[in-house]
Amino acid sequence: MNVLKLLEELEDIVENCSSIPFVQKVLVDKGEILEIIKEIRIHLPDEIKQAQWIKEERQRILAEAQQEADTISEEANKHILSMIEQDEITKLANEQAEKIITQAQNNAKEMRLGAKDYVDGLLQSVELDLADLINTIKENRNELEGMK
Repeated sequence: MNVLKLLEELEDIVENCSSIPFVQKVLVDKGEILEIIKEIRIHLPDEIKQAQWIKEERQRILAEAQQEADTISEEANKHILSMIEQDEITKLANEQAEKIITQAQNNAKEMRLGAKDYVDGLLQSVELDLADLINTIKENRNELEGMK
């Protein structure tokens, strides 16, 4: 069971339990709530590890894209040097090299941006999940405080 399902379960418990009239307070089973919080704590490190893996994977993808762009650029430069002796061929080679370099740079940029957006989206999702979890826990603690 993942953290989101556990949070939904907590929410269902709070929404479906007996309420105290006129004070917007509810009676909850302490053991049940604490068990769900325990499960959330167990699963939370996995979510954090997943975010770290995503971050590392993003770096790896960016490094591969840069390496590919560098390789394509080097190959284009070698091709240009080998064709430099002939004027018309040299012009064509220069044009082709520029296209290859531009394409490689565009591809690398697209890969970097795509990886960044993907990782950012996942990290944002984890951040929102964690914020929701913290808010739910705070609300539950405040309700428990109010029941004293």
